[in-house]
Amino acid sequence: MIYDYIDKLLAYGIEKRLLSYEDVDYSRNRLLYTLGLPTYEESQSKSLIEEAVKGTACKIELAEVLNELVKEGRKNGVCGDTRTEADLFDTKIMDCLLARPSEIIAEFYARYKLSPKEATDWYYEYSRDTNYIRTDRIKRDVKWQADSPYGKLDITINLSKPEKDPKAIAAAKTMAQTGYPKCALCRENEGFAGDLSHAARENHRLIPLQLADTDYFLQYSPYVYYNEHCIVLNKDHVPMKINRATFDKLFEFITKFPHYMVGSNADLPIVGGSILTHDHFQGGNYEFPMTRAGSEKEITFKGFEDVKACLLKWPMSVIRISGNDSKRLADLAEKILTCWRGYSDAAAEVLAESDGEPHNTITPIARRRGEAYEMDLVLRNNRTTSENPLGIFHPHAKLHHIKKENIGLIEVMGLAVLPGRLKKEMDDLKNAMLQNKNLREDEVLAKHADWADEIRAKYPDFNEANAEDIIKDEIGLVFSEVLEDAGVYKKTEEGRDAFLRFVDHVNEV
Repeated sequence: MIYDYIDKLLAYGIEKRLLSYEDVDYSRNRLLYTLGLPTYEESQSKSLIEEAVKGTACKIELAEVLNELVKEGRKNGVCGDTRTEADLFDTKIMDCLLARPSEIIAEFYARYKLSPKEATDWYYEYSRDTNYIRTDRIKRDVKWQADSPYGKLDITINLSKPEKDPKAIAAAKTMAQTGYPKCALCRENEGFAGDLSHAARENHRLIPLQLADTDYFLQYSPYVYYNEHCIVLNKDHVPMKINRATFDKLFEFITKFPHYMVGSNADLPIVGGSILTHDHFQGGNYEFPMTRAGSEKEITFKGFEDVKACLLKWPMSVIRISGNDSKRLADLAEKILTCWRGYSDAAAEVLAESDGEPHNTITPIARRRGEAYEMDLVLRNNRTTSENPLGIFHPHAKLHHIKKENIGLIEVMGLAVLPGRLKKEMDDLKNAMLQNKNLREDEVLAKHADWADEIRAKYPDFNEANAEDIIKDEIGLVFSEVLEDAGVYKKTEEGRDAFLRFVDHVNEV
């Protein structure tokens, strides 16, 4: 009976402390209305509610319960047939259990008084329990580590972010475009029902905070590319901009949340993230491969001899600065950014601008190491040429069979977010290689043929037992090449000399 699943959901809500026993009748009635049911019949699962109140674990699978409630909604004509409509509907269902934003904010800051970590631990778990973070889907993501010349890199094939249903895409074209909310990051998403072109966020709750006297909100990414992957978004829909205020805000964030790192995508197309129209940062409780990278060469900046600095041993072009005084670090970061904005070196293919369009910017990342502050400044340039129309410092064409998309903040730090298509393609490639098939005759696998030939030559003992591991290792090496392509200064003697010319330029200003 459907009432069993309604009561299971209520028991789940009590177990996860999303609602109290006093809320049960109210929440049940909201669920009945949402599901298009005119009445309620007592179910065998009603006893689970009493058990949950007593603290007995109910072992309820949320995904299973929601699937059954979605089926009921479809039967009653209140939920559409597509996966997108199911997501909209089960989000509406979950909201029947949840508190208002003000209550969530109060709980967060009550815990923050005890410790920042206790506050974020609670908020992260809350975001998972409410199905805002769909843990059942994230489990499907493929993740591994791969050796590279720069240490172990993190590789993920993302399967949790849903692809649009073709029916939903077609239906969305007929809908009126309201422009509300303006983008997926706007604070107005909190509680928004969504539609076929905009994700539902009725189970979404934001935490307000101030950074450098500017209003921001903290939330978690619903797709969680890494542990406690959070987003810090500006209250207003204003464009991304890297400037002195950016550095101050990043340092203030890790002062308030010292167990988190935080960074910003660059503010120019190609080298920036996917959303440049809304100012935001990304952070989390995670050690990225770049964090573990060591110094390639110690350097000193004139007037900042008290700040420790080095060129990082990393495929991209990174200056790492550290010290106990965050203001001094922000002062130096501002100077480096200002110099880089206007810097050209034709021998290194670096031009500050073309036809009035700026090319140079920085991807900054901040973290704590004990009491010390540390910031990585990744030099970026978005020039294009006829030979490299997607960008000179962008994955080059020979790597596009694995990675063609922009290299944003997360990948800069050594975590590859690869497209979901690769899961099947790599399985099919492995089988085709084991069967010695001609890949160039396969419409999908032909793009991997040259790479497969290189793998066969490198591993003459390629067989059923080692094939999967070899392909994963080689994907890791491709990703390290992707990062090398995105690096402004190459890992050669000429590249090192050109990088040091820029350091000398900063010291001459």
